Amino acid sequence: MVKKTFEKKMKLNFLSKQYKKDSKLKISHNYLKEQFSDYSKIFIEVKKIVKTGDYTLGQAVDQCEKYFAKKTGAKYAIGVGNGTDALFLSLKALNIGKNDEVITTPFTFVATVGSIVAAGAKPVFVDIKDDYNIDENKIESVITKKTRAIMPVHWSGRPCELEKIKAISKKYNLKIIQDACHAIGARYKNRHLVSYGDVCIYSMHPLKNLNIWGDGGFIITQNKALAEKLYLIRNHGLKNRNVCEIFGFNSRLDSIQAVVANYKMKNKLNNITVKRIQNAHLFDKIFKDNPFVNIIQREPHLKEVFHLYQINVQNRDKLQKFLNINNVDAKVHYPYPLHLQPSAKFLKYKRGDFPNAERIAKETLSLPVHEFIKEKHIKYIAALISKFYKV
Repeated sequence: MVKKTFEKKMKLNFLSKQYKKDSKLKISHNYLKEQFSDYSKIFIEVKKIVKTGDYTLGQAVDQCEKYFAKKTGAKYAIGVGNGTDALFLSLKALNIGKNDEVITTPFTFVATVGSIVAAGAKPVFVDIKDDYNIDENKIESVITKKTRAIMPVHWSGRPCELEKIKAISKKYNLKIIQDACHAIGARYKNRHLVSYGDVCIYSMHPLKNLNIWGDGGFIITQNKALAEKLYLIRNHGLKNRNVCEIFGFNSRLDSIQAVVANYKMKNKLNNITVKRIQNAHLFDKIFKDNPFVNIIQREPHLKEVFHLYQINVQNRDKLQKFLNINNVDAKVHYPYPLHLQPSAKFLKYKRGDFPNAERIAKETLSLPVHEFIKEKHIKYIAALISKFYKV
């Protein structure tokens, strides 16, 4: 009896049920079936890996790192196991850990803050603006003698105000670790994001804009010494087969996943970015005349790539349920800001400390915006929302 109760409590894989539930909705956030309908072309390259046995840090990874660096304007790209590892390894490579503080946002996926904690440092939160990104005007107020870095998150593919953040980092001698996991292809004042910090982090999770068949991530940088250290620590610190330069970690981008990423970068990424921007702008145009839907003000100096398309609405939960009933996969990213999560109790924040993040968490709703959404789907979603609010 005790064993059965324990096993029941320990069954924490909630994703399989979620995938099954989401698959029933006709207009879905999950587009992987369409995305990889040409999988047989990728299998041709995968077969080469199988024949050579070149599974870890092989030629496919070398090629992928070169492609990724070119796509993101970086001198160096280091492929790692996932986006979370990319954040964690960056902190370790920058010698940020115990007794250090890292400033970030409470409105992000748990991995951002989890990487800081895993590195041994303390997350320090700053509230967000109406665009979901960290309020750069509040950063200086929380800087202390222990502050070592700023970790801005380019939420849903919209760049933070990087010039101001870079100026603050220079003034206080702080590192900038950009969480750009949503933001492949984004630009700030027509410049690549890597131009504004020490490292820039990307994820290739299956639902990211550049996605693969599992987990994978990248760290990019313009700093040669930092890149050399990152190449070491992602592979146990091995300088070669027999010499361990420093003790590191095992977080290597798999060759098979690199093959998938290479195919996507060569053949699909540009179209993915263009289509998502077009779809988002059509949503913007339609919602402009709906007084019940608040959308983020677009800024000409920011190139957004729309990993998510988010609106702020009243009666959010009821609207979400209404859309789901009508076959639209509307989701909430995310209903609880991180300072109110059980895992963050040790930080001793309380409700009301970051009012904008708390308000937006109650109002935000994500609508499908990926490249397989058609114009008729967008108009159908907008019409449903108008019907709900009786516009």
